[in-house]
Amino acid sequence: MGAAFGLGRNVRIGASATLLIGGLLLIGGTKPAGGAADYSAAQAAAGAAVYQAHCSQCHGASLQGGAGPALKGTAFQKSLKTVYPTFAKLENFTQTQMPDNAPGSLTHTQYVNVTAFVLAQQSAAAAHGTTSVEIVRASAPTRHTFMTMPAGADVTITDAMLMGASGDANNWLMGGKTYTNDRYSALDQISTDNVASLQLVGLVQTGFTASFETTPVVVNGIMYASTPTVNNKMKVMAIDAATGARIWETTNNLGSFLICCGPVNRGVAVAYGSVYVLTLDDHLVALDARTGAQRWSVQVADPSVGYSETMTPTIYQGSVIVGSAGGEWAIRGFVAAYDAQSGKQRWRWNSTDPKTYEGTSWKQGGAMVWTTPSIDTKLGLVIFSTGNPNPDLSGIHRKGDNLYSDSIVALDIKTGKLRWYYQEVKHDVWDYDAVSPVVLFDVNQGGTTIPAAGEAGKVGWFFIVDRRNGHLIRKSAPYVLFSKNMFTTPTAKGVVMLPGANGGAEWSPAAYSPKTRLVYVLGMDQLMRFTTHPVNAAPGQLRLGSAFINVEPHGLQDGRFVAINTDTGAIAWTAMTPQPLIGGALATAGNLVFMGEGDGDFDAFDATTGKKVWHYNLGAGVNAPPITYTVNGQQYIAVAAGGNFQLDYPLGDAIAIFKLPSK
Repeated sequence: MGAAFGLGRNVRIGASATLLIGGLLLIGGTKPAGGAADYSAAQAAAGAAVYQAHCSQCHGASLQGGAGPALKGTAFQKSLKTVYPTFAKLENFTQTQMPDNAPGSLTHTQYVNVTAFVLAQQSAAAAHGTTSVEIVRASAPTRHTFMTMPAGADVTITDAMLMGASGDANNWLMGGKTYTNDRYSALDQISTDNVASLQLVGLVQTGFTASFETTPVVVNGIMYASTPTVNNKMKVMAIDAATGARIWETTNNLGSFLICCGPVNRGVAVAYGSVYVLTLDDHLVALDARTGAQRWSVQVADPSVGYSETMTPTIYQGSVIVGSAGGEWAIRGFVAAYDAQSGKQRWRWNSTDPKTYEGTSWKQGGAMVWTTPSIDTKLGLVIFSTGNPNPDLSGIHRKGDNLYSDSIVALDIKTGKLRWYYQEVKHDVWDYDAVSPVVLFDVNQGGTTIPAAGEAGKVGWFFIVDRRNGHLIRKSAPYVLFSKNMFTTPTAKGVVMLPGANGGAEWSPAAYSPKTRLVYVLGMDQLMRFTTHPVNAAPGQLRLGSAFINVEPHGLQDGRFVAINTDTGAIAWTAMTPQPLIGGALATAGNLVFMGEGDGDFDAFDATTGKKVWHYNLGAGVNAPPITYTVNGQQYIAVAAGGNFQLDYPLGDAIAIFKLPSK
């Protein structure tokens, strides 16, 4: 990973999809890549089959790009000329780095043929005068109504409802359940005593099969959910939360975008009679909650330079608060607030500090904000975690601490001005983002109750800070394995270490239970090799400065579901899984915690002991956060099952709904 036109952070554990990055070598030499005499028509024809089998999933059937970058057009041509101008340089990169999950696993003939195919497409495009990739422009959204909104269904979420969400066990009103992002429900109908009887009662087939990471919102029996993006389209759906019957769906048509890690969307926000959603092409869209009709759409960033939107927005006092993904590109992170009625920007805070980057590198220094913020309503703070500096894995040209990357940050909720920060990793060169959403809770310290904020870092500790000033209270014991050479700077030869670049904990939201005073974290052990290579600075292209790959066939690859005592930082229990965990947790008053696995299992554990007490296999990876709510007094559990692009887990398109048998 990490070519100028590579996929960046997509580190997979499977071998079902081979990712080819950029132009691949045919035969050694020093001539410029791509000359017509460098390959035969027969090689190009044979390479078409290799491409469709191993490359098209990410780079598109016509090389147009998708989850991976385009392998045609002016940007691709520029990369061939400026980064890998000779066959020898291309061969060195390809043989040492590709495919990203198993370098060198294709035969030499396959590498030759697929390169011939890709380069032949460049020649064909030039012959027809079509060397540029066509810009995809978005058309108007389309709507389909399946049934009328149930009579009396009140789907207008007010500020008072959002402020009181912690006391409303019947609904799931925002991504993290409440402004504290604790993902805890006071519902206890489903408990350790009866969870073994939990049954599947609804399955919503969205029709969009791709990496599925949404957290639904439920208000008064109506569920709202978003899908991934497939073929430049994504859906927002209104669903009967008890049966899974569709009420309406709006299909948003997206323009061009650049992404590294799957075409995901993590969910919608609902308030004031509107459904708010961010799109990969950097639009914030407001839909009518009753009908799905679009009310307004505004652009929040520029997709052509690498910004993309995957996060669930946060709604507070008339503002929609957003950030942006795209930390693999040479761009600058931000958080911004938009008026919920008009879409007009209220404030914007840039997340790179000029004083802590060398020269002008802060202008392209990363520190993206791509997971949902929490809100301290008493202190008036929006609190969030930030991503890696850019380039991800090379600090040569950005000397300094690189604030405010890899940090927990608090801003004034009204003005967007910085109030405090805590940096988890200074001058990161391992892609150790702080990206699991910040959770708010109180801790006991020397007999005093302290308002705290916690974040499960990729670096492998759970950090707990005082949310009044950002001072570190404690960091937990490691919740994943650490290698002795942790924090070794990557080299050209390569350095093998733990944690890997996925963590620790990835974007997966943790859950906190006030009953157990434990926080529940999805973690992973992935032994990885970090290898440096020259940094590319071409605008609009990936800029990583290194590559990381899983160490196989004997490299460590497993998952850890971990309970951490917030008052001491001690590990209370750990449940091991055979595959790395990514998705999210749910804690309930029934002394249960729920989470999903990449093999399709959806699990429930005793929240106190960590004993698995129930599971159900859904056929596709359960790599999204679960929720719970009631309809007509009956408790339900719901979760998306659609797999994960980044870890190559089986894909699907479903939202599953469970409840106990009716008495």
